[in-house]
Amino acid sequence: MKRVTEQDSNYRHIDQMSVGEILMNINNEDKTVPLAVEKAIPQIEKLATAVAERMQQGGRLFYIGAGTSGRLGVVDASECPPTYGVPFDWVVGIIAGGDTAIRRAVEFAEDDEQQAWADLREFNINSKDCLVGLAASGTTPYVIGGLNKARAQGILTGCIVCNSGSPIAAESDFPVEVVVGPEFITGSTRMKSGTAQKLVLNMLSTTVMIKLGRVVDNKMVDMQLTNNKLVDRGTQMVMDELHISQPEASSLLTQYGSVRKAVEAGQKSTL
Repeated sequence: MKRVTEQDSNYRHIDQMSVGEILMNINNEDKTVPLAVEKAIPQIEKLATAVAERMQQGGRLFYIGAGTSGRLGVVDASECPPTYGVPFDWVVGIIAGGDTAIRRAVEFAEDDEQQAWADLREFNINSKDCLVGLAASGTTPYVIGGLNKARAQGILTGCIVCNSGSPIAAESDFPVEVVVGPEFITGSTRMKSGTAQKLVLNMLSTTVMIKLGRVVDNKMVDMQLTNNKLVDRGTQMVMDELHISQPEASSLLTQYGSVRKAVEAGQKSTL
């Protein structure tokens, strides 16, 4: 395979650039990322469709990765419960080295090909579930090992990588390859590659949650009301849907605890 993620930067003498030049050149590179993601939409569609079908049948979605990729998976997984009101074990992000690695790099954690499966087994992963491996390079041993073991157990596998023809893609039923090209700083895959993975994760989890019925029209009707901003947003949703005043909407939301339940109760009361 060709390791595009490790190729030399298109820019030289970055250390001699002005602040304005650095920012402009980073931005110019970042502009290419959505175009690379666009090319991968057919692959993303296949993965999202397969994951949604498994989860509609009671399966869960797991992400595994190391470093930046692992952190992005943890972030995406952790945002699903508050955004869509789903149980915390529906989408699970696992990073090589454990939770410590979210804030501090754990040396050589990504090189252990056996540890991912051990980590996954703690969650009783089974053949109903889906596993998506995250690795910019497509070569991380931790991810390769996890996908290999999962596939042997009949678990649906996918990946989000930034090189084509990688070992991780070979272990995936539904690979997503977003080739963004060399990084602004050679090999710094937290930049364009990380942005690409974040975009695809957004597309994947959002699409799946919509297909699971967690969005009505364009509203997050099951979001958790965990702060004043979200309570205000929920109140506005109820007002818009039922065409009622702010005090009435606020009362319904307080009584029923969710936008969905408040709207359903309001609709029944008008019948």
